[in-house]
Amino acid sequence: MLEKIQSPADLKKLSQDQLEEVVVEARQALLEKTSHHGGHNGPNFGVVEMTVALHYVFDSPRDKFIFDVSHQSYVHKMLTGRAQAFLDPDHYDDVSGYTNPRESEHDLFTIGHTSTSLALASGVAKARDLKGQKSNVVAIIGDGSLSGGQAYEGLNQIATTGTNTIVIVNDNDQSIAVNPKGGIYTALRTLRETNGQAQDNLFKALGFDYYYLDKGNDLASLIALFQEVKDSDHPVLLHIHTQKGHGVTFMEENREAFHAGGPFNPETGQYLRGNSGPNYNSITGDFLLKKMKEDPTVIAVNAGTPMFLFSQEQRQEAGQQFVNVGIAEQEAATMSTGLAKNGAKPVWYVASTFMQRTYDQWWHDIALNNQSVTVLVHSASVNAMNDESHLGFFDIPFLSHIPNIVYLAPTNKEEHLAMLDWAIEQKDHPVAIRVPVGPLEETGQPDQTDYSILNKNQVTQEGSQVAIFGLGNFYGLAQEVAKTLEDQHGIKATLVNPKFITGLDKGLLDSLSAKHQLVVTLEDGLLEGGYGQTIASYLGNTDIKVQNYGIDKHFHDRYDRQELMAKNGLSVDTIVKNILQTLAN
Repeated sequence: MLEKIQSPADLKKLSQDQLEEVVVEARQALLEKTSHHGGHNGPNFGVVEMTVALHYVFDSPRDKFIFDVSHQSYVHKMLTGRAQAFLDPDHYDDVSGYTNPRESEHDLFTIGHTSTSLALASGVAKARDLKGQKSNVVAIIGDGSLSGGQAYEGLNQIATTGTNTIVIVNDNDQSIAVNPKGGIYTALRTLRETNGQAQDNLFKALGFDYYYLDKGNDLASLIALFQEVKDSDHPVLLHIHTQKGHGVTFMEENREAFHAGGPFNPETGQYLRGNSGPNYNSITGDFLLKKMKEDPTVIAVNAGTPMFLFSQEQRQEAGQQFVNVGIAEQEAATMSTGLAKNGAKPVWYVASTFMQRTYDQWWHDIALNNQSVTVLVHSASVNAMNDESHLGFFDIPFLSHIPNIVYLAPTNKEEHLAMLDWAIEQKDHPVAIRVPVGPLEETGQPDQTDYSILNKNQVTQEGSQVAIFGLGNFYGLAQEVAKTLEDQHGIKATLVNPKFITGLDKGLLDSLSAKHQLVVTLEDGLLEGGYGQTIASYLGNTDIKVQNYGIDKHFHDRYDRQELMAKNGLSVDTIVKNILQTLAN
């Protein structure tokens, strides 16, 4: 059936029994692809029936579908001419894991972050009204995404505009992790338990025409509901109770583990590539639990992705000293500021790509108030997530130009834990730590650096002619370049581990002119506005030449990491060649 569906128009020709067969085939195709290829599992298995019903009733692309986060859009892609990307392993990588307008007219936006669908829908609907058009605007948002502040702004604006916008709240009682207690989750739970009849109804209070459907994985019920509200002339909210991972027992039973991941055994659910040893996330979690036991004011804060720091058992062990604010990074940032102001020691753990949502909170709340918030920035690397909506290597220009912030770049376990310990205990600055990406590096020797002496770089090898600054993740690359220069060309370079991203060791830089003709900077991040260009600016009026290496400013999408590195000159051979040419000239 899926092979015959080239567009939603083909779906509309099918009988109820044939539609049910499409559901079965779509779920099987999901299982085959995600078990071999990986991806977002639970979110897609939970909305198979909903997606089939949406495309059967509504008329995409005239009717506009906006998926919040859009990581639940796999079946939507199957039904809009892209089924081959889920049926043929040779074409698995033909499509993104998120909606993408370059793929199809049925995808309105590239969306990879949460809580944006309602604000986007409010704009799409308003433009429709201005042009005098008639169509449905349908925003699909999960209960987890409703924890983000922009969702409330969107709800408010949709209700204020007062025309056709259909909001679907896909309520599976599960965000990425288990939903926190209280707040919007209590409101949704009460509505579920009363079959939508509770008097305390947030959505009705805002002015929405509210419908509740408990059988959110029943195709016939979904079709009937969508047919009832199609072409409404006012805002409608459909509260639909679904099951995350529906139809696959191990996904239903372990919803957090199967939010995303893979490959896995499709029969048992066992992941095929597990982590067999300590890594930077695990040692960070262990260290923080130890600090919490020693000091009741130490508290870890996270926005919806706690599994990157603590297991479910560790979260229980941390108790009140761990807070999951939901998928609301802005709340995590500003809550941490309040915690620090009132004498607690907050440690906010955040993925670099999600931290980008908090520029205002960094600038106005954390830095302007100069509060001693500790922020652990993970997945900040070209070797982390590689979808264009989830890039993590934009963080250095983001943070390094805001006053008062200290941003640190450890190169190994000992540096990382020493920096973290200092950051938690000091009271003078907001401190961010760029958690290393890659295999756990250990020296076996404790790091004795006094990090209160800001911007003091570590010279790990004294040399001449060329000084190589290897920042954080790229310190190992700097070591390889230095070794190649010495072994193959007889040039002993000065090797520097900067450690500090947000300031320059001006004394060291001033001293280089005596014995060096060239400074080389290597950073695992955006080249433009990055650490290396700050050094280049400082040395601009000297005779020392500077070569900066990093990643070019572009939304790279599903890139091959080695190819992107090579494209940007980030290979030992290229860097050595350029160094030799510059020294020769």
